[in-house]
Amino acid sequence: MPVRYELIKECKHTGARLGKLYTPHGVIDTPAFMPVGTQATVKAMSPDELKDIGAQIILSNTYHLFIRPGHKLIEEAGGLHGFMNWDRPILTDSGGFQVFSLNELRKITEEGVEFKSHLDGTKHFFTPEYVMEIEESLGADIIMAFDECVSYPEEKEYVQKSMERTVRWLKRCKKAHKNIEEQSLFGIVQGGVFEDLRIESAKKTVDCDLPGYAIGGLSVGEPKNIMNDMIECTVPHLPKDKPRYLMGVGSPDSLIDGSLRGIDMFDCVLPTRIARNGTVMTSQGKLVIRNANYAEDFRPIDEECDCYTCKNFSRAYIRHLIKTGEILGARLTTIHNLRFLQNVMKGIRKAILDDNLISFRDDFFEKYGYDK
Repeated sequence: MPVRYELIKECKHTGARLGKLYTPHGVIDTPAFMPVGTQATVKAMSPDELKDIGAQIILSNTYHLFIRPGHKLIEEAGGLHGFMNWDRPILTDSGGFQVFSLNELRKITEEGVEFKSHLDGTKHFFTPEYVMEIEESLGADIIMAFDECVSYPEEKEYVQKSMERTVRWLKRCKKAHKNIEEQSLFGIVQGGVFEDLRIESAKKTVDCDLPGYAIGGLSVGEPKNIMNDMIECTVPHLPKDKPRYLMGVGSPDSLIDGSLRGIDMFDCVLPTRIARNGTVMTSQGKLVIRNANYAEDFRPIDEECDCYTCKNFSRAYIRHLIKTGEILGARLTTIHNLRFLQNVMKGIRKAILDDNLISFRDDFFEKYGYDK
C-alpha cells in the first residue's frame, strides 16, 4: 500500500497511541493535525511558511477544486503537488460534506447526488465513481470515499438509511479506484449520534479492507460529550494497524480528547478562520486581539509561543493591522494559530511517549480555561 501505518507506542492509561504514517511524499508523526487548504492553498500561508510552522500534511477540498479551477487543469499541472508547489503529503476529502451542506441545491439518489454550484448555479452530478476520477486527477496521497454527512439532529431512521448507502458507495469507490500504486483510499464511518449505527458502520467499513479509516459526521453541532461518546464506541471496532482520522475537528480540547481515545489524524478550518477574524489561541485561552484592551499591549500574543509572529510583533501592532484591514494582520494571526496547534500536537505526542497524557490534558485545560 502506498500509505501504511506503524504503531510506535500505546499509552498505558488511555487509548492514545504514538505512530508514524508513511506516504509517497513523506512520513507523518501521529497524532497529527492537518491544516486545511480548501482551494489548493491554506489561506494566508505560503508553502514555506507551512513548513516553518511544522505542517506535515495538508488537506484540500474535492468539491471546491472541481468547481474551480477544475480537476483536469490541476492534473495537467502535475496534480495538487505540482499545482501548489507542495512536496509533502496531501489528503483530499470527497466533497461530500460540501455537497450535502448545499441543502436545497442538491438531490440525493442511490446513484449519487445532483447539485448546483454555489458559484453560478450550474448543475453537476457526483457519483462515487466520478468522485474517484476527480480525486485521482488531483493526485493526493490519501483520498476519501464519497459519503453522506447527515445533519444534527436527525431522525434515526434516516441516519440508518444514509449510513447503509454510504457503505454501498464505499464499495463502489473501492471498485472504481484505479491509482492504487500512488494513492490510498480511506473509508468513512457514519451513523450520526447513535451508538449501534456507529458500530455497524465501523464493522461494515472495516470489512472493505482499506489502508485507513475516518470517523465522519461529528462536530456538526452535537455536544462535545456526545462526540466523545461516539468516538469511544467506534474506535474499538477499527483495526490497530491502520490510521484513524477524526474529520472536521480542530479545537485544542477536541484534539486532546480525540488523541486520548486513539485518534491519529485531525483537520479543521477553525484555526485559520478565527485567525482572520482576529481571534487567536494562546496557552492561557482564546484572545480576541481586536479588542480595545490590547491597543497598548506590547507583549507577544503568547509569551510561551515560538512562532514568527510571537517572536517579532506585539499584540498592539497586530490589533492595529486587524482593525485597519491590513492583509498582514490575517497572515500573522494565521501563522500563530497554526503553529500553536502544531505545538499542541507535539505536546500530545511527547505526553504519550512519557505515559502522562492525562496530566498533560489536566494542565492544559486548567491554563486554557476548559472544564475537564
